[in-house]
Amino acid sequence: MSVITVKNLQKHYQVHQKEPGLVGSIKSLFHRQYEVVKAVDNISFQIDEGELIGFIGPNGAGKTTTLKCLSGLLYPTSGEVKVLGYTPWDRKHEFQRQFSLVMGQKNQLWWDLPAMETFILNKEIYEVPEEKFRPTLDKLVDLLDVKDILKVQVRKLSLGQRMKCELIAALLHNPKVLFLDEPTIGLDVVMQKTMRDFIKAYNKEFNSTIILTSHYMDDVKELCERVIIIDHGTILFDGKLQSVIDKYARNKIIEVVFGEDINQRKLAEFGDVKEYEFPRARITVPRKEAAHKASQLLKDFPVADLNILEPPIEAIIREVFTGKMKQKSN
Repeated sequence: MSVITVKNLQKHYQVHQKEPGLVGSIKSLFHRQYEVVKAVDNISFQIDEGELIGFIGPNGAGKTTTLKCLSGLLYPTSGEVKVLGYTPWDRKHEFQRQFSLVMGQKNQLWWDLPAMETFILNKEIYEVPEEKFRPTLDKLVDLLDVKDILKVQVRKLSLGQRMKCELIAALLHNPKVLFLDEPTIGLDVVMQKTMRDFIKAYNKEFNSTIILTSHYMDDVKELCERVIIIDHGTILFDGKLQSVIDKYARNKIIEVVFGEDINQRKLAEFGDVKEYEFPRARITVPRKEAAHKASQLLKDFPVADLNILEPPIEAIIREVFTGKMKQKSN
């Protein structure tokens, strides 16, 4: 069952172009020039109930604009969107009670009050019954381990603690659809993992439909089976993350630990030596030849340990963009 359906969505902006300096300012008073920026350019996709989708792309790709259209914050230039059967920008009360938008750089908590005050306010805004509010709050507090900070002023919390409380405030009404825009931005590695574990647990517990944008590829790799890759407002790829890896990861990485020093020139015959500092080496080889190359290394060198690794997901995504840009230029 499709929870989110997007057909030919477009969002264009007119951006004023002004020449620098006083002369440019005077000219703009009488003759203003505009450029049309296509933030989202004719995209279509469907998302089923319970899916956790990675929505990824570089800065300015159109990710946040798309989420704002899906949540009803923006009116699109054209196109059709249905979320839970509703048109988001109609902003019907029944729809607004069934989704949440969490933006890593925006706060909804009251800065000078404890987070608990915001939770109680959201309970009234979303008309959550007391018998439902308390069990939900207790479960979220337990999952995120924030029991000891509920009565502390938000201004005195760390960034990680605030983000945990932001998530609780957004989830108290048990939304069926959750839009997460850079939820781990600015967090340290330990806190990023905590947030990822929570998102995964929440998705499994409540079967919620989640769209996640992130610049941290670890978020996408650990949480999302399916990814939508967007750039300059257009979708470059929509499918299984593993399919992206299989299609665009042309090489594999062989990590080797040698038992004694070796001839680096001879090692270069096996592939592209990215790094060598005895006793360790990293060699890039064609994917189809990885097993054969590894076997030859074990035969020809004093190898103490050897691993065959996939390239980092960041490098694979860059390969997607590079390939698509080459196609456009041709």
